[in-house]
Amino acid sequence: MIIVLRPDATKKQIEHIVKKVKKLGLKPWVSKGKERSIIGVIGEEDVLSIQPLEVFPGVEKVMPVLSPYKLAALDFKKEGTQVKIGSGLEVGAEQIIVMAGPCSVEKEKLLIEIAKKVKSAGATVLRGGAFKPRTSPYNFQGLGEKGLKFLAQAKKETGLLIVTELMDTRDMASVEKYADIIQVGARNMQNFNLLKVVGRSRKPVLLKRGMASTIKELLMSAEYILSEGNFNLMLCERGIRTFEDYTRFTLDINAIAVVKSLSHLPIIVDPSHATGKWGLVSSASKAAVAAGCDGLLIEVHPNPEEALSDGAQSLLPENFADLMKDLRKVAQAVGRKI
Repeated sequence: MIIVLRPDATKKQIEHIVKKVKKLGLKPWVSKGKERSIIGVIGEEDVLSIQPLEVFPGVEKVMPVLSPYKLAALDFKKEGTQVKIGSGLEVGAEQIIVMAGPCSVEKEKLLIEIAKKVKSAGATVLRGGAFKPRTSPYNFQGLGEKGLKFLAQAKKETGLLIVTELMDTRDMASVEKYADIIQVGARNMQNFNLLKVVGRSRKPVLLKRGMASTIKELLMSAEYILSEGNFNLMLCERGIRTFEDYTRFTLDINAIAVVKSLSHLPIIVDPSHATGKWGLVSSASKAAVAAGCDGLLIEVHPNPEEALSDGAQSLLPENFADLMKDLRKVAQAVGRKI
């Protein structure tokens, strides 16, 4: 349920309500908005029948949240969440954030070369996998912590923030040390132990939709992270598996609008994995921006033929630069900027 506070509710009154809710064995989450604040309450709400919260000083009204994803729901927070990354970047604001780089971290010199090129084109976050989930156990699995150190060096030389995937709870400390954004991949969207661990962190999290998951299931996975206290959360549409096999997956462009209608969380789109073909990445990216996404996750590699993973869907740096020019025009047309 949601406790809507009066505009003039004092800090002391809010603290008193929070204390009472906790005493009842429920979890309160305070969300401060521009006009007024609310308190989200999670748990068995039957106990509230003996403790009516409407009578508490500072409370305007109490509302039930009918959706199963309480904290991710738009009912919980009418204003869109803006996730702060680093010292000045905000995802979910006017600026559409572009995260770009290779699928896998391969060599330090190569990574820094890519980082410099994507930054010059306008990217603000460097993507790169140090730990790689692969369908075949015989494919390149990533460099591990060595790859994380390469990402750290690229950040040092370019100033780009880092997004990289966490696959195993045992690697949490290492990834948290080097990454600015922790990515939970599509294959781990319902790895609930992993979701709880990143939820206990306060690092921004990028949660990818599973390849065969519904939007409701995505939001329920988001709820695991939010329920542990981490509201620095972004969702990611990366294509779903359908009967179509010409593309790697099918970009669910509907998901952008649907998420916006159901949740306050920002949504990123990964056109590289959604299409699996570099020649389609540009069109999918522009469509995503036009549809209202808050960011893009794009794979870039100077020599896709020799990339250790996903070369077929990686843009050349010069193609990425051309795409960024086009994206600025689309963003401007829909009242955003890149």
